Amino acid sequence: MTLLRSTLLLLCLLLAVPVLGVLGAWLALDEAALGVLRHQWETVLPGYAGQSLVLALGVGLGVMVLGSATAAAVTLFEFPGRRVFEWALLLPLAMPAYVLAYAWTDALQFSSPLHGALRELVGTPRALWPDVRSLPFAVALFVLCLYPYVYLLTRAALGERAVRMMEAARLLGAPMRRRVLEVALPMARPAIAAGTALALMETLADYGVGSYFGLTTFSTGIYKAWLVMNDRVAAAQLASILLVVVAALLLAERAAQQRLRFAGSKTAAQGTEARPHRLHGAAAVAAIALCALPVLLGFVLPVLWLGHGVWNEWAHGEFGLPWERFWRWSLASFQLAALAAVVATGLSLALAFVLRGGARGLLGRLLSAAARVLSLGYAVPGAVIAVGILLPVGWLQQQWPGAGVTAVVTGTALGLVYAYLVRFTAVALQSVEAGYARVPLSVDETARMLGSPPGRTFLALHLPLLRRSAGAAALLVFVDVMKELPATLVLRPFGSDTLAVVAYNLARDERLAEAALPSLAIVAVGLLPVILLSRALRADP
Repeated sequence: MTLLRSTLLLLCLLLAVPVLGVLGAWLALDEAALGVLRHQWETVLPGYAGQSLVLALGVGLGVMVLGSATAAAVTLFEFPGRRVFEWALLLPLAMPAYVLAYAWTDALQFSSPLHGALRELVGTPRALWPDVRSLPFAVALFVLCLYPYVYLLTRAALGERAVRMMEAARLLGAPMRRRVLEVALPMARPAIAAGTALALMETLADYGVGSYFGLTTFSTGIYKAWLVMNDRVAAAQLASILLVVVAALLLAERAAQQRLRFAGSKTAAQGTEARPHRLHGAAAVAAIALCALPVLLGFVLPVLWLGHGVWNEWAHGEFGLPWERFWRWSLASFQLAALAAVVATGLSLALAFVLRGGARGLLGRLLSAAARVLSLGYAVPGAVIAVGILLPVGWLQQQWPGAGVTAVVTGTALGLVYAYLVRFTAVALQSVEAGYARVPLSVDETARMLGSPPGRTFLALHLPLLRRSAGAAALLVFVDVMKELPATLVLRPFGSDTLAVVAYNLARDERLAEAALPSLAIVAVGLLPVILLSRALRADP
């Protein structure tokens, strides 16, 4: 066990190197680095900060309103189609923001058939709406993609307890508006805050939408500083600022989650007399429209438009995407995602097993602390991870020019998988730890009393009980890797692209019809965890 703990500690520290590398760039500040910082402060930094702030404020407000409103609708009220909307409202989770941007840009741009038909119908040659590649439209896209974070947590927080509390308020004479705003939604404030923080972390980590729309955010600035300007100092400074902002959001999300668990522990006795309030007439129509619009705009219509683009190109014989290369891109994406999923799940199983017995001794406490640092990886944007990998590699290459460190890590599948593990091992670890929470410690104690060694206990007892949790962990990592864009753009091997990179490159070259097929493939893969999640929610009592 000591050897296993030591090995896991080294692996955790290795996966923490990118974050430490970004923060360590500030330790080597010299006059040149300070000059770069002053130059950024006088030129690009206010623009990056301002546009990122406006984007975050707009998305935060939007997901709070839309997520909490839809959660309140399906939890507190009964109306036609409510059971369908309970799971359909999760569908936008399968749609990456950059894919949604490609679909709506293709549908609403001036040269699109839809825009042309509407101009002909109205009888005007001018555009009917402003350019969709703008900051307000980016805010709308992110809201449509990310509101399910708030919806999921708020729906869980409300649950049956909110229905009973609203029934008590009704008996005391409170009108419906007051029951919702002053009784139900205040109970879900921690859940709303946690979901909003998660959505903001995803927004700040985005590169695809920001680059495609020409926005000047921190993520696009990091990519530009590193690959376009070839200025690693500027990239490290921007990455560290973004990392601090994301860390603050993560702390806020953790605090909200703790308050949420505390609030949820004091539930009232279960009862069957309270039922969701049935809506009729205009109120029912309004509830249906509220739940249907985000599903239509965030999933159904974009998927139909992308499918229409693929079919139209295919029917006219103009499909320019070579099938042989498409299958090669798909295979590369599948192989990278599968490898990262297997390694991340195996590491999470070993780490959760060792930590199950508690942090004993100095080595155990160090491993526990390293695991907590590792769990922060998912909150770190892909652009920050890419810079954090390249900075230490560059330093090592300078110290040992003949070692070939750069050739091993950068531009190779090994470097890509390393970046994926840094970011997505936290997802697998959370799923495995949730599975271990359902395995009582008495199982371990009984096996120990019967003389079973730890390895046999894990293989014969724990692993069969954790099969579903481990499968869910591998699936979540697989899907996240399939959708990942910024780190893949920077670190991918020469001549080897993934579906996400291909879709981005085709859309950037205005070949949106050809970008539709890889985009649809990414969405299809993203549907897998959404289906599992909806089934799990329906199975809850």
